[in-house]
Amino acid sequence: MNDITLPDAVGNFVAATNAHDADALAAVFGDGATVRDDGRTWTGGTEIREWIQGHLIAPRIVLTPTSFADDRLVASGDGDFPGGPLSFSFVFGITDDQITDLTIAPV
Repeated sequence: MNDITLPDAVGNFVAATNAHDADALAAVFGDGATVRDDGRTWTGGTEIREWIQGHLIAPRIVLTPTSFADDRLVASGDGDFPGGPLSFSFVFGITDDQITDLTIAPV
C-alpha cells in the first residue's frame, strides 16, 4: 500500500473497520452523525451501530486505502460478500476528530 496520510478520524475508522471492532467504530462518530450507504441513511448512535454491524462487522470488511484528498477516501473493500474486492468512495465530514457525516458510494 502507498503511504497515504489520513486525518485521525479517518485513520481510526479504517483501523476499527479492519479490526472488526464495533465499539471502536461507533466511537469515531460524533453525536447525531449521519451515514449514507446503499441508498439508505442512518442517523444517530443507535442507527449507526445497526449500520456498523450489518455493513462492516457481519461481512468482515477490510479496507485498503488507495487515495485520500479533500475529505474523500478511495479504498478497496473486501470481505464476505460476492464480487469483492470492490472500490468505494468514502466522503467524510469531520468535526473535532469525530465523523459527523459519511457518504459511501461505489467507484
